[in-house]
Amino acid sequence: MMMPQRTIIDSIVAGALAAVDPLRAVRRHLAFDGARILVDRPDGGRRAYRMDDFERVLVVGCGKAAAPMAAAVEEILGGRIDEGVVVVKYGHGVDLARVGLVEAGHPVPDENAVHGARTALDLLAAAGSRDLVIALISGGGSALLTLPAEGISLADKRKTTELLLASGAAIGEMNTVRKRLSLVKGGLLARAAYPATVIALAVSDVVGDDIGVIASGPFAPDESTFADALAVMHAYALGDAAPRTVIERLERGARGDIAETPRLGDPVFDRVMHRIIASNALALEAARVAACACGYFAYVVPTPVIGDTADAARAHAAIARGIVERGAPVRRPACVISGGETTVAVRGGGRGGRNTEFAMHAAIAIDGMDGVCVASVGTDGTDGPTNAAGACVDGSTVARARALGMDSAAYVANNDSYSLFERLGDLIVTGPTRTNVMDVHIVIVD
Repeated sequence: MMMPQRTIIDSIVAGALAAVDPLRAVRRHLAFDGARILVDRPDGGRRAYRMDDFERVLVVGCGKAAAPMAAAVEEILGGRIDEGVVVVKYGHGVDLARVGLVEAGHPVPDENAVHGARTALDLLAAAGSRDLVIALISGGGSALLTLPAEGISLADKRKTTELLLASGAAIGEMNTVRKRLSLVKGGLLARAAYPATVIALAVSDVVGDDIGVIASGPFAPDESTFADALAVMHAYALGDAAPRTVIERLERGARGDIAETPRLGDPVFDRVMHRIIASNALALEAARVAACACGYFAYVVPTPVIGDTADAARAHAAIARGIVERGAPVRRPACVISGGETTVAVRGGGRGGRNTEFAMHAAIAIDGMDGVCVASVGTDGTDGPTNAAGACVDGSTVARARALGMDSAAYVANNDSYSLFERLGDLIVTGPTRTNVMDVHIVIVD
């Protein structure tokens, strides 16, 4: 007998999250044999760093996964760590013995984010050629590691971040702007650390696992420009709403009056090694295995889900309809799994994030369909400014809402998906997962 659909969804989500647990990810890719630090290479081999070559080991990090990553490094290296600091979102910290912990604001930066970034920058600026830096990078780091450039205030950065978040800009576009307003993003921490040796371990929350986009690439080469950032602001009609100091800085940089961030080939990257240790692809494969264990024929969509949230949700509803009517792309009982990061242009005043928004549009599209369930979950456990990771809907969701006097279309118009699902009891609440590898979407058809 098939388990209830919500139970199955919860099981699949749990499997996906376990696969990208940052503590386990660091353990898989980093080891210490007493004389050497060993780091897995993508080709299956291991790169060795002799401890005798270094006087100090420093740890710096940022993002929602940085605290458990640091805990794993402490577990592996113990007393060989000399100093360090990681900056994480409020509520995402863990107990650390040798690495300092700063909790800060996300997705809009605050004074703690500035303090954490300044601490990390000062630590790296004092590093020398016989120091080893272990950098721990994960999603959310763009907001959590904030140190405004000359002439830019924290209030300017907060306002710009809020505008970009509401505009529907993709994460890469947002980070192109944020790099131009920062003293730590776009390879600037690599410049500060040079000539130290850097091992950068990253939990990827971006499509394509681009190290220059994850947390705005503090240790990565940056190929974007001031002109690109200015184009983003104009593309989303933010030029008039943004702080004048921000637009003026972007314009000065586009004219060549301000130096660009370090490019590929810059000597500051000669001693930096990057390794992706967890990603959305890893979560999707684990979700597929969990779905199969629940008795489903499972299929993972091979391309990332990006673009408008409503369009993506309707496309997933169409997949469900194709399974019901044609048995494609997989026969029943079917589970189709996808991952990525969609965008929402906020026009209403309600509560929610892209995952509950996805679920709300999917609910309308599958209204009345029997045996169909759709879920959308943020792997960080927080969907927008809410305590939910996402929501789970089925063919009865819209009717259940109507019975309670709620018009689903009105909630859509007000971007108030959280409130709708809170009343229906359809929210998925995981609590802080302390990881972040974008979103997972699940369609099951019994």
